[in-house]
Amino acid sequence: MSYKGIIFDFNGTLFWDSAKHKQAWRDYSKKLRPTPFSDEEMVKYMFGRTNEQILEYALGRKPSPELVEKIGQEKEELYRQMCLEDRKNFHLAQGVEDFLNFLKENNIPRTIATMSDKKNVDFYIKNFDLAKWFDVDKIVYSNGIIPSKPAPDIYQIAAKNIELAPKDCIVVEDAISGIESAYRAGIGKIVAICSEEPAELYKPIPAVSEIINNFDEFNRNLFKI
Repeated sequence: MSYKGIIFDFNGTLFWDSAKHKQAWRDYSKKLRPTPFSDEEMVKYMFGRTNEQILEYALGRKPSPELVEKIGQEKEELYRQMCLEDRKNFHLAQGVEDFLNFLKENNIPRTIATMSDKKNVDFYIKNFDLAKWFDVDKIVYSNGIIPSKPAPDIYQIAAKNIELAPKDCIVVEDAISGIESAYRAGIGKIVAICSEEPAELYKPIPAVSEIINNFDEFNRNLFKI
């Protein structure tokens, strides 16, 4: 079966930054409760979730909007500074640029669906020159209205933005919540990428039809060209 377009998660997919998000949340979780987040907790409760949801889990209660804004922005500022200071690893993942060039050259519809907020998305657009490959107005991000993954909304909106039915799209994801979101949205094919987790994490998930280690392994014959 072939597909007409593709939607990418961003963090842990196009940009392998999970370690930085983990470290930033470890630092903040120690301020919020007696013990920092474990790796297992971060996989289950952090990736693909909004800052509000992460804080609610850490605190064991619904945080006020003011607290979400304060801690969320402090954490994201720390994260962005960590990215800029680690220039060696501040780049798109292996094979991404070549793959995006292929999509652009063949006029394959594409966009990004991320639970990052606008400040982070603008940061990525500027530093990775994403406008070279994407219509930035079609990128879907956490705007305080769209429900967090694993709700299907973000991928349904992303498919609509590139004028395709979800069944005609491929989604590339690294997060369990993101995979569930894409599945619930009716996405035609879900590809899991092993940026942080081993393939064994994804193999038991029925919604995942393919697993790759990097974008050099992506099967380009999946598209209608």
